[in-house]
Amino acid sequence: MNNLININYDNSDRPTVMGRELHAALEVETRYNDWFKRMCEYGFTEGEDFYSILSKTPEGGRPSTDHQLTLSMAKELCMIQRTERGKQCRQYFISVEEAWNKPEAVIARALQMANRKLDSIKADNERLALQLKANEPFVIFAKAVETSHTSILIGDLAKLIKQNGVDIGQKRLFAWLRNNGYLIKSGNSTNMPTQRAMDMKLFEVKERSISNPDGTVMVTRTTKVTGKGQTYFINLFLNRKEGEKCD
Repeated sequence: MNNLININYDNSDRPTVMGRELHAALEVETRYNDWFKRMCEYGFTEGEDFYSILSKTPEGGRPSTDHQLTLSMAKELCMIQRTERGKQCRQYFISVEEAWNKPEAVIARALQMANRKLDSIKADNERLALQLKANEPFVIFAKAVETSHTSILIGDLAKLIKQNGVDIGQKRLFAWLRNNGYLIKSGNSTNMPTQRAMDMKLFEVKERSISNPDGTVMVTRTTKVTGKGQTYFINLFLNRKEGEKCD
């Protein structure tokens, strides 16, 4: 009775047997496809009682249709045959089910599933740890920039963004900032920060007094990007499609 028919334990929920192997073991003379079609008329449902698959032939010929059967279906097919061979196969499947359902076998399967889950969690944690380690320099840089009291020119910000893989230059960055509401578009305050950008603390305006030869004083104003603004815009552009040109 041992190994009368190969049992497939790949499915952790329940073992299965191959339809063609059962057909051979039962010594059915009818062609397999015809026999299986007739057996299905007894009320078996695909997806519940059996699964259709394509099996390769040893000679490497054309694949043939086979079926993975649950033990419950296999036992019923054995009964339907009403032969001594069918009785032997059914008794064999009953012994397989009894062994499968023994408490120690159930516990062993549960432990295997728990170990596989634990291994999966460990692998995920290792991947996360490697990713965090890889990102650590960028995190440190971002924190240092954000808390820095040193502001930079918009042209310098464009260089930083370009170094990170985004194709943009100073002129296009100025245009992008104006078009997206960070800088004023026109008038005497062109390229000065909008109120929204100032409220977000992305920019600061540096004023500089220049004495003219005639005794008058000219005040110039330059928009500079704060540490917080540098982090904000670099992250904003890096979240865009890599290599995307910003018009």
